[in-house]
Amino acid sequence: MCTRLSYLGPDDRTLTARSMDWKVDIGTNIWTLPRGIERDGKVGPASLTWTARYGSVVATAFDEVTTDGVNEAGLVANLLWLPESEYPDWDGESSAMSISLWAQYMLDNFETVAEAVENVRQEDFAVVTAQVPGEDRLAALHLSLSDATGDSAIMEFVDGELVVHHSHDYQVMTNSPTFDKQLALAEYWKEIGGTVMLPGTNRPADRFVRARFYADAIPHVEDRRTATASVFSVIRNVSVPYGISTPDEPHISSTRWRTVVDHKDLIYYFESALTPNVFWIELDDIDVSSEADARVLELGSNQSNTFSGEVSDRMVASEPFTFLGAPPSSNHVIVVSNAEFGRDNPHNTGGSRS
Repeated sequence: MCTRLSYLGPDDRTLTARSMDWKVDIGTNIWTLPRGIERDGKVGPASLTWTARYGSVVATAFDEVTTDGVNEAGLVANLLWLPESEYPDWDGESSAMSISLWAQYMLDNFETVAEAVENVRQEDFAVVTAQVPGEDRLAALHLSLSDATGDSAIMEFVDGELVVHHSHDYQVMTNSPTFDKQLALAEYWKEIGGTVMLPGTNRPADRFVRARFYADAIPHVEDRRTATASVFSVIRNVSVPYGISTPDEPHISSTRWRTVVDHKDLIYYFESALTPNVFWIELDDIDVSSEADARVLELGSNQSNTFSGEVSDRMVASEPFTFLGAPPSSNHVIVVSNAEFGRDNPHNTGGSRS
């Protein structure tokens, strides 16, 4: 599901955009989550536990999964579908968390991509996949991170290994193929040049090529309005027209919503396919202290409730949503281990195996 891109402008004007593509409504709402929340991994007795160091603004799936968001330090996390995911086994006893918390764990704990990658290198824990709500299959996901410095990382699971791609250069990703093959596509199309020809289908590989070309081609300016408009124009260009879906390939489906995050000014923009307006939340206008309530902006069926402008005052205090749990023992897991992580060159692929 989806496309993600980062924009690196002058004077630290960094933005990250993503589209959410799926065949049915995923029940998205927007939440502000304060720091200080105690969390557990939702996999039973072996659950990893932590306390949120940073408050965040997130978009959910079914109010059970953090799919997208930014924390108060400017770290952005995006979950995208990766059908090629292959997970190693988990023994049911080592420290673990449900995949529904994977993005939130990053937002809760880290200020920069480098900190998150270093944690993955040093900390042994498993990320256990769970059944997609309403469907008879397990989630197959990869995770992108970006921060206010323009740094990026993509974490995915190939042939039973965790693979981490870490570099400022990794500005664009889609939900397929695996990222190493997306980089090969980039090299191929670099020789052709987007002014000559660009692939135009809804396939993830084609969306990757278009997003990469346009992310480089648009004006790179410090002016917030121009930069934001430019980034929105690119993520719209790689969106899938509403009403289109491909049977058995939900990652080639209608774009339901788009987000753009301004890392410099800490603004979270949201655009639904079914409403005429972009609206946003300025993190400086919300209270994410440990004494604050969680708050929710209910977007309605298919995110059809209409909002415009800054909406933090429209959010309603609520108990935090409950993350989707995973079975306490599973053969479909993602294992994060420092045992064999590639440390020699952190800007190239590093892998680990359980």
